[in-house]
Amino acid sequence: MNIDSVEVFRKKRREALDYIQDKTDLRPNFMLILGTGLGQLADEMDVETEIPYDEIPHFPVSTVESHHGKLLFGTLGGKEVVAMQGRFHYYEGYTMQQIVFPVRVLKANGADTLIVSNACGGMNPNFERGDIMLINDHINMFGDNPLIGPNDDELGPRFPDMSEPYTKRLLDIAETVALESNIKMHKGVYLALSGPMLETKAEYRFLRLIGADVVGMSTIPEVLSAVHMGMEVLGISVITDECFPDALEPVDIEHVLEAAGMAEPKMTRVIVGVLRKL
Repeated sequence: MNIDSVEVFRKKRREALDYIQDKTDLRPNFMLILGTGLGQLADEMDVETEIPYDEIPHFPVSTVESHHGKLLFGTLGGKEVVAMQGRFHYYEGYTMQQIVFPVRVLKANGADTLIVSNACGGMNPNFERGDIMLINDHINMFGDNPLIGPNDDELGPRFPDMSEPYTKRLLDIAETVALESNIKMHKGVYLALSGPMLETKAEYRFLRLIGADVVGMSTIPEVLSAVHMGMEVLGISVITDECFPDALEPVDIEHVLEAAGMAEPKMTRVIVGVLRKL
């Protein structure tokens, strides 16, 4: 990244924001990122405006199966929201700056809370395929992050604190919603690697040893960017496969999508419930 990149990125953000604001008058406080197989939460939204990613200046385009690639503005749980129906991954070849570009643009549009979901593999032996987990901490093993390079002081501080990346107030509300709705929901640590390959038995043993409950290929870049900009964050993982080294079975995308479909109604009820209480 060269020294003039800060101004270059500011210009790109302004151009994307201008395009979005020409399409909608909504300035939602709540931003949702819908992960692999989890785009159907959008069906619960009263959508006012739909903008394909490929129409927005400088936006990346989703290339992964099940990621629809649309920005949706509307209402959910009685709140104005903007939802990313499809996200971007490091393994697709995007830079960290490109992955978090939408978060930065939508923060400038008024979002101050990020609710992020993902599909992941469960390594905690108490977790089962189709369960959901509230993320209370994470481990970044991408070997990269979106804050490397010159810092844009308009976005946030050079050295953001990460002692509470997932906002305790939101965690408490989500737990209350799950309890009131009789939904089984775990809490735990999400670990992210670059992918796109799944892990070996030895890698699963290592990741569990260092304190991870689930493993995925997303979420952490967006969360780092959000925390850097002072946003509150809530993260929910859907466990789509059981990653137990001594009983490991091959997994394919159809298997993942099937499990996401099993868990999505529970995740949807929690997210809608949280929005209603905010």
